[in-house]
Amino acid sequence: MHQDEMKKAVAKAALQYVEEGIVVGVGTGSTANHFIDFLAADMKGLIEGAVASSEATRDRLKDHGIPVYDLNAVDEIPVYIDGADEVDANLNLIKGGGGALTREKIIAAVAHKFICIADSSKKVNVLGDYPLPIEVIPMARSQVAREIVKLGGDPVYREGFVTDNGNIILDIHHMQIAEPVKLEQQLNNIVGVVTNGLFALRSADILLLGSETGVQTITR
Repeated sequence: MHQDEMKKAVAKAALQYVEEGIVVGVGTGSTANHFIDFLAADMKGLIEGAVASSEATRDRLKDHGIPVYDLNAVDEIPVYIDGADEVDANLNLIKGGGGALTREKIIAAVAHKFICIADSSKKVNVLGDYPLPIEVIPMARSQVAREIVKLGGDPVYREGFVTDNGNIILDIHHMQIAEPVKLEQQLNNIVGVVTNGLFALRSADILLLGSETGVQTITR
């Protein structure tokens, strides 16, 4: 099974967690895009609608004819489905390669259940090989970068990219993240940081992991 086939397999498997009549939270990225396609094909008209974690996801959902709601307009999100850039054995994640980390983190915090869908290349022993994204208020870029260096990271400005919230991204390279909860808190305490791409304080509840032999279901 090739990587894209793994992504499609886990995206389709995630449909089992989507009940009729609910508003589902939907993430951003290539694997989430496959989920949107399957959601539209199999459950459009059966769910009330979706809350999107990015403008790109909102547009894809709408193109499929799925109603999209503002998070403030819904009472609850029973389930949130999204991919990851890295995931460890405790289902801590690095997310934000697509720059949607803040809205993703907000929806994950609201959701009763967070289902991560990923191919086997995303599973790691220790987080940090993938650069950790940080969303930053533009005027604080240099200040935040200096604080990240003190923590042992190598911050790189993601040139030419602006988040849906109007902010910038710093990608932290060369950090082995042995204590993801602690680092998530430390980074969020830096003045000027909107949020960071560590999902450890609110990790995934279930990981659907695509492999050569099929889809594994891993819980924490």
